Amino acid sequence: MIKSITGTKDILPEDIQRWNFLESIVEKVFASFNYKEIRTPVFEETALFARGIGEATDIVGKEMYTFIDRSETSITLKPEMTASVVRAFVEHSLGTKQPLNKLFYISPMFRQERPQAGRFRQFHQFGAEAIGSNSPLLDAEMIQMAFDIFKLLGLKDVSVKINSLGVPESREKYKELLRNYLFDKKDNLSEDSRMRFEKNILRIFDSKIECDREIMKNAPLLIDYLDEESKNDFEIVKEALTRGNIPFEIDPKLVRGLDYYTKTTFEIVSEKVGSQSALCGGGRYDLLIEQLGGKPTPGVGFAAGIERILLACENEKAFSIPESSIDLYITRLDKELEKFVYDIASYFRRENFIVEIDYLDRSVKAQMREANKLGSRYVLFAGGEEFQNGLLNLKNMADGIQKTFDKNNLEEIKNYLKK
Repeated sequence: MIKSITGTKDILPEDIQRWNFLESIVEKVFASFNYKEIRTPVFEETALFARGIGEATDIVGKEMYTFIDRSETSITLKPEMTASVVRAFVEHSLGTKQPLNKLFYISPMFRQERPQAGRFRQFHQFGAEAIGSNSPLLDAEMIQMAFDIFKLLGLKDVSVKINSLGVPESREKYKELLRNYLFDKKDNLSEDSRMRFEKNILRIFDSKIECDREIMKNAPLLIDYLDEESKNDFEIVKEALTRGNIPFEIDPKLVRGLDYYTKTTFEIVSEKVGSQSALCGGGRYDLLIEQLGGKPTPGVGFAAGIERILLACENEKAFSIPESSIDLYITRLDKELEKFVYDIASYFRRENFIVEIDYLDRSVKAQMREANKLGSRYVLFAGGEEFQNGLLNLKNMADGIQKTFDKNNLEEIKNYLKK
């Protein structure tokens, strides 16, 4: 038997209602903030992610699904969405059509990493990108949208963490300070952190290894060395969140894993999903559009992991989906009425009713068991003496009341079902 690839998961009909409910909340919230949906291809040229995310990141260095296609082009299944959205923004000159583009997405992503709670090798994210404004109020808007989605899903055990990474100039000065602090300690760092010391020193703050955490406990913090512009913007974000009744904490060690972030960065975490607690994360990326071939244009965005959010919802028992049901089950009493039953089922389906009939040539008793299993509101009986007299019998499954209708007047049955 051929099985699914490790790190992938089938979303079965019994699970899909939860996904649909989550996606409906996501679409509702984004629509209320006037964000428009965008869909990009599932794969891109590898250079897009190498330039956009950063060569020194774990995603580019270890996790991407990359292959050479028949045209000898290096192709990568997209590991994140921001670079793809920015590529589309530049390629289609969206900035010339309107000054501020507010976009959202729901899409699969791919990373070849060790599967863990709420994270797979093919996983799904929703997120938003606002491209064209450097207003820190847009940073706050991103946090508010994500927070509102989680609250509408019924999640209570979530917390917002924010930080500022400043502008590149102040960040580079800080990196030198951090290198000086770590220089005589780097031999005691883990192997990964020693590599990060050379390539991406801020990511050492992300390490979960105890020896690294002990060393970084007394490290100087970037937030103490911010430039004035970044400080002012960060204050505006904090004030907006406070006015919006969004509880938050400042986490000066929150650096995020992608190279393109500037100024505001944030995560919303839950303690209900195990060690990988971040449900979503994002921040400002004012330099990314230029790096990917566009004109200098500010941007901000976030991404949220759907599998991880659904796991948190399950663990918190945050929402319940009502049992699925159908409107009408048409029970065939006589085999020769197969075509008739099929045709009237088609009529009711075209009138927007959910209808099922028997395709397995089962007994009337078995058909009724199926109607009950499907939670059918009504059962319409076709056949027997009543049918010979030109009638169909309709049973209300809630109260057992039955009513007869002329078999040639389906509109009367339709109107009755709509009551």
